[in-house]
Amino acid sequence: MAPAALLWRNDAQVRELERLDRYVEVAFGDVPDVVEVREGGLKALVSPTEGQKTGWFYDQRLNRERAAAYARDCRVLDLFAYVGGWGLRCALAGAREVVSVDASSQALDLLRRNVALNGLEGRVDDVQADAFDFLKSVHQDQRFDLAILDPPAFIKRKKDARNGEQAYLRLNRLAIESLADEAILVSCSCSYHMKRELLSRTLLRAATQAGRRIQILEHLSQAPDHPVHAAIPETAYLKGIIARVWR
Repeated sequence: MAPAALLWRNDAQVRELERLDRYVEVAFGDVPDVVEVREGGLKALVSPTEGQKTGWFYDQRLNRERAAAYARDCRVLDLFAYVGGWGLRCALAGAREVVSVDASSQALDLLRRNVALNGLEGRVDDVQADAFDFLKSVHQDQRFDLAILDPPAFIKRKKDARNGEQAYLRLNRLAIESLADEAILVSCSCSYHMKRELLSRTLLRAATQAGRRIQILEHLSQAPDHPVHAAIPETAYLKGIIARVWR
């Protein structure tokens, strides 16, 4: 590979559970503040030193591709948008409008630069807001044809399971209530303790509470460059569902 630089991003909070130091360190070379990554025709600027994890969530690469397959002519909601990976892939696939919501002003600054980098001005709007608060503010005449939920882990430890499950239920219910009468929901969880079957049941409960019907179209998982260790079930952490939602 002969990389020009190598950055150690050993700053994940989970390291504290193993009593390991958290640090970010340049092993060699000159690491720029912002680098460009490319994925499925999308060009994106990310921060390797200050962004989340590596700056880009490679484990969702194939799932972004699948979501984009449903996006043509849709009004798309991208919640927890970060620097725009999901929403911009949808815009490039023909979505008529994308609304990208994130609480981080730093992430949205990069998202705006990525909109310009891909020539998507006028088709992608960004909103700095808490996802739950934003969903409560969606009016009936602003409903979405496709909603994408890629939240942070609500269940980081087993003891958080009850509260975390309620958070996933509430998030998905609010998202379903924001959808048009016939729409697509993409819902993900990176919490190991949120099992695939539980996510399916949670979506069913959320749809029932919202007065909608739901049909699972696809199950999603992490990309092959995030393999699952047969002896470490925790490495199978990412799961997602693409569902049809209708009245």
